[in-house]
Amino acid sequence: MSRFPTELKPIPRRLANNPDPVSSLDMPLIPTPIRILVVEDETFIRMDVVETLSAAGFETLEATNADEAIQMLENHLEIRLVFTDIDMPGMMNGLKLAAAVRDRWPPVKIIATSGHFKLQDGDLPADARFFPKPYEATQIIDAVRELTRAM
Repeated sequence: MSRFPTELKPIPRRLANNPDPVSSLDMPLIPTPIRILVVEDETFIRMDVVETLSAAGFETLEATNADEAIQMLENHLEIRLVFTDIDMPGMMNGLKLAAAVRDRWPPVKIIATSGHFKLQDGDLPADARFFPKPYEATQIIDAVRELTRAM
């Protein structure tokens, strides 16, 4: 069994005597890992989050700012969740990144965090989660599992 939390995806299986080798009846379900994009400009915090998520069995990708995150999302359509800091340098902070993710990749779930920002209603998409820093690793793991369970 894989050490990664998974979902089931159909994989086509070709059969010699089947005129339609990609029919849904011939597509066994196999597990695929859940991939998370961690967006954090503070190196040690990003490394800690990645280590925590990896230890919980998730696959991770990393970005240091929103521009890198957008490129990662464009190049890795298998990303299921974005974990982002709100306070980041550059033209786009974590709130703007969350809005862009919701607009361009609606199925991608969002978890945002900040040690300074005071969140107000409507700052994040409706189904996003927010955790003020410092947070407990178990809070993040539980939220990731909850958000990706139904996907």
